[in-house]
Amino acid sequence: MEKLKISSGARLNKVLSTLMICMALMMNVSYLSAQNPNVTVTGTVEDTMGPVIGASVVEKGVPSNGCITDIDGNFSLKVKQNATLVISFVGYKTVEIPLKGQRTVKVTLQEDTEMLDEVVVVGYGTMRKKDLTGSVVQINPGKIADSNPTSVQDVLRGTPGLQIGYDASAKGSGASIQLRGKNSLGTDASPLIVLDGMAFYGELSEINPDDIGQIDVLKDASSAAIYGAKAAAGVIIITTKKGKQGKPVINVSANLAVNQKAAYRDYYNASGYLRYRQDWYKMVNTYGQGENGLYGYYNAMVDTKKTDENGKPIYALAYPQGYYDNPTNMTAAEQSAWGSATAFSGLGFSEGESALSLFARRLTLDVSPLVYNNFLAGNTFDWYDSTFRTGINQDYNASISGATDKVNYYLSVGYMDNEGAVQGNDYHAFRSNMKINATITDWLEVGANVNFQDRSDGDIQVSLGSNYWDNNMLRNSPYASMYSENGGYEQYPMSGTPTNGGYNYYFDRQYYDLEKGYTVLNTIFNAKLTLPLGFSYQFNAAPRLQWFYDRYFMSADLPNSSAADRGVNRGWSKNFDWNLNNTITWDRTFADTHHFTVTLVQEAEEHRYWSDNIQARNITPTDALGLHYTNGANKEQSSFSTNDTHYTAASYLGRLFYSYGDRYMFTGTFRRDGYAGFGAKNPWGNFGSVGLGWTVSNEKFMESTQNWLDMLKLRASWGTNGNREFGDVYKTLANLNLGGTGMVYVNNGTSTVVNPLYMDRLAAPNLQWEKTKSWNVGVDFSVLDGRLSGTVDYYFKKTTDMIMSQRLPSFSGFGSITANLGEVQNKGFEIALNSTNIETRDFTWNTSAGFSINKNRINHIYYDYDENGVERDDTSNGWFIGQPMGTIWYYETDGVWQNTPEDIAAAALVGQKPGDPRVVNRYTEDDKILEDGTRVPVYNDNDKTYLGTTAPPIYWNLRNEFTLWKDLTFSFSLYSYMGHKSTNGYWLNQDNGGSQVLNGFNMPEKEYWTPDNPTNAYCRLNAAGPNTGLASGVDKLYNRNFVRLDDITVGYTLPQRWTKKYMIDKIRVTATVKNVCTISGWEYGDPETGGLSTRSFNFGLNITL
Repeated sequence: MEKLKISSGARLNKVLSTLMICMALMMNVSYLSAQNPNVTVTGTVEDTMGPVIGASVVEKGVPSNGCITDIDGNFSLKVKQNATLVISFVGYKTVEIPLKGQRTVKVTLQEDTEMLDEVVVVGYGTMRKKDLTGSVVQINPGKIADSNPTSVQDVLRGTPGLQIGYDASAKGSGASIQLRGKNSLGTDASPLIVLDGMAFYGELSEINPDDIGQIDVLKDASSAAIYGAKAAAGVIIITTKKGKQGKPVINVSANLAVNQKAAYRDYYNASGYLRYRQDWYKMVNTYGQGENGLYGYYNAMVDTKKTDENGKPIYALAYPQGYYDNPTNMTAAEQSAWGSATAFSGLGFSEGESALSLFARRLTLDVSPLVYNNFLAGNTFDWYDSTFRTGINQDYNASISGATDKVNYYLSVGYMDNEGAVQGNDYHAFRSNMKINATITDWLEVGANVNFQDRSDGDIQVSLGSNYWDNNMLRNSPYASMYSENGGYEQYPMSGTPTNGGYNYYFDRQYYDLEKGYTVLNTIFNAKLTLPLGFSYQFNAAPRLQWFYDRYFMSADLPNSSAADRGVNRGWSKNFDWNLNNTITWDRTFADTHHFTVTLVQEAEEHRYWSDNIQARNITPTDALGLHYTNGANKEQSSFSTNDTHYTAASYLGRLFYSYGDRYMFTGTFRRDGYAGFGAKNPWGNFGSVGLGWTVSNEKFMESTQNWLDMLKLRASWGTNGNREFGDVYKTLANLNLGGTGMVYVNNGTSTVVNPLYMDRLAAPNLQWEKTKSWNVGVDFSVLDGRLSGTVDYYFKKTTDMIMSQRLPSFSGFGSITANLGEVQNKGFEIALNSTNIETRDFTWNTSAGFSINKNRINHIYYDYDENGVERDDTSNGWFIGQPMGTIWYYETDGVWQNTPEDIAAAALVGQKPGDPRVVNRYTEDDKILEDGTRVPVYNDNDKTYLGTTAPPIYWNLRNEFTLWKDLTFSFSLYSYMGHKSTNGYWLNQDNGGSQVLNGFNMPEKEYWTPDNPTNAYCRLNAAGPNTGLASGVDKLYNRNFVRLDDITVGYTLPQRWTKKYMIDKIRVTATVKNVCTISGWEYGDPETGGLSTRSFNFGLNITL
């Protein structure tokens, strides 16, 4: 194979030049056979509600001679005298009108309710939807085009059974996808993506939603088993757009969006910051039990280290009443008295000190000099506003498509430039697609699909680190300094020194640079031979090339940094993947009753990966050239690494479909898969499925229902799929590694230090395929001429031989070995409904809704049993027999101890006070019993219980679309996840053990218990847990249910009587708000992400020529 030696820049120029030449050629293809017409024919195209705007009128046999109807449904076309007109429009049955001398025609189109979803892609072929025996959902992206989806996940959202994650980044296409629950404890497979008939190994961001014509989701084993070892998590088949016969269609779209933070924890402003510190110190330093037995502020007593005449310790009031009050609004006399009142532990005035300065010292602001000085000067800064921003998202796309009798083409280019809601979060991508299919002869068709992308993949954004030691500007005090005295950025905005200095992104950013991204070329080449007797042969090949670059510069000029730790990281990698298949199909119908389709496929694939990485450190004489220079690096302090991988797979498969009279359907598949990653003894796996369908509505005994029942079909299927996605492809092989410590080798008195080799992984030659068996029963129906249609499915899945790490005893010298263990099951119910609620000449209201519920259960883990024959749980991983994955096994809380005599006494037994969390004592056998018989709770694992699951079992969605006067549309969509929970320690208000407060940092806004404002929802500041096992505190259980109003869109198509004057077929403008609002009980950011979410306001313009 000849090596590719073209630079990335030249490569991009060549691709762009080729695309421009092809687009120019395609625009002229359809005009090559134009002939002079003889007569002019006029006419009108209508449907049952009036004129049809934009219907295609073409002279049969001359696809280049055509037009579309105007605002009144009228057309005028020059054709041959005895020509036949072909009139078509999306959603209507095509009509052919032989003119026979007519000069004026009137056509009424009839709706074709099955046309849009009649053909479904099912893997290595297509089927009529009415012939399906499996659970398949078809998605038409055109229905949500007005919402301007920016990723494939946006298009998929709302599909019953699919759980789509949320990505708040500028890229927006990193959301996870899960179908019908998680199958395995040891692996984390995602649905297989198939693009235009071939397995797709890239990232979904490489697929432009604007190029998608159709998506089919194969959910059950009957439909997905044809993909065997890749399909355990389901299959998503994406088919890109193609041209339509008639004149070339040129489409240009532009979408501009304003992107803002929708949800994240707010941080205190200056006044809130001071108030919180006052409350904190009052709780930590003055909270105690008063003479009345109840707790309150300024009751704390301290040991004076003195004794009275009886030898008893003398206690004194620690802090006087009002010690932490703000003196700003006090009179001079009041300030003097306030500053002089110190009790035993307080601070008083120093010589010449102001009351404001003393107040700052009492709140420990003086530990951060810059904060202290700015407070006295009244200088504040909004760090929240410097962390987040209003980003501008731009998405531009252009396409040319068309078709003749011989050639079908679709070409597109797109550019995206997004700014995230967090400062520095940026993403850009250039995407192009060229899809051409040509009929060479009556028996030969060839095609090519070339997809190119160049995208960024990383940035240097403001850190939102959640740990105390992470960089996070939000934690800077409102009195911290953004700028230094000389006008530049302040490196340490809190103290001016590295100790408790805070973090300033804008200062650090001056000393970093990053270039990181991918260049990808996906290609598909195919050829199809139409053979006699209903046979056809198709060859598909899909080579894929991916280049990755990562160039990161860390300047040693950063103050207080070490040159030995800074320099340049340069990473490079290349992927070359290919897969091909040979498909033979036999499709015949006998006596108009017996329909057979037989599909035989041979498939092979290969994956290669190479990477080189350099970490150059301490670059001399200077690192002024940034990431472009590494030669001067200190070799001892630098490092390099390489990594190459190579694996292959092969498959043989067959599928038989049989239909009798369009009433009874049978589908059977068998696939044999081989994969290099499995153990030497079990590289091959066998997978099969059986599906049955019965179209009840086609039976004679159902004839009486034909006036209202359009279709009723029952489905049942069984099948098995495999999973090969277990990470490191070499996991089944033993691995040699260098010892971390050198050993001394002595030979003839000469000592030599050598690095020994040792085996750090055991081989697993017996490892075999992880298998998922699935059962599915379903009903498809349509009534009232398609006014209401839907599907209902029940499924049951069981995964066995899960690929997991089995622990080994320490004497083996190894921690674990990869093995087949455990069993997990999923069962659930799904329903999808589509309805036309109102349909008149000027108003249409359509609704689509979906609901799914999934119940997950772990049946076995390691098959490790105790002396009673009970299989042991794995508490370290949170896996419990009989419980779902994601189960929360934890302590149960019962609110907060209140300031009552009863609660004070009970809390004191476990070292707690009013305002601390109350933990349920579920297991009492190990409690401590005092001499007077009082029971003192002791907390350990025996007190834990099952509180729920973190994985949402219930999902539902609802979308309503309204059309007024055919040109104005309005839609909104909602979705919801329900039934899941999480635990978190936010309610303890501990602020990293108080260090955030003591060192002057800011905190998120929060609610908390106080003696004057008691509550059971939040603990006091710096709350403590019971000292009998949970002294550090206990997390609270939160309900994470939410309902999100995900999208509101308004669209308007300008009247064609305006646009036709400028030779424009269609201009459509849209306005969209995404993530409008969310209803939830979660108060610490967004309930779906747990933290950040964004809201965008989008304006779109779409022009069709």
